[in-house]
Amino acid sequence: MRDSRLLWAGRIMTGLFALFMLGASVAPKLLGMPVAEQTLAALGWPAGYAVMIGIIELSCTLLYLIPRTSLLGAVAMTALLGGAIATQIRAGSPLFSHILFGVYLGLFMWGGLWLRDPALRALLPYRRKLAAEEKVPIG
Repeated sequence: MRDSRLLWAGRIMTGLFALFMLGASVAPKLLGMPVAEQTLAALGWPAGYAVMIGIIELSCTLLYLIPRTSLLGAVAMTALLGGAIATQIRAGSPLFSHILFGVYLGLFMWGGLWLRDPALRALLPYRRKLAAEEKVPIG
């Protein structure tokens, strides 16, 4: 695939990820919507943490969107998603719809970054053949 197609596919995935984070997670927390506090309370979080978590989410998302800091933003967002997964596990949430949702978001986020960043593609290349298929001698 040509680099321009990869770049645009990555930009689209990045934009969709950012829109989802900003619209579904950051905005309700920073705007003080009752659903944010209610959701966090149902997961066992004490009252008053929604704004702080929203600021952290916003910071990670902005870092991810800026090309110079996108890798730092992706790593920070991965840590944040790991905490969300741990919270869902502790709360006894359903596996595929809640616990693994952070994994789905993380894969989508990293996929967007991988597609738009040639340096990351060089670091983590896509390989068509498995090592076993290459018949490389062992030892």
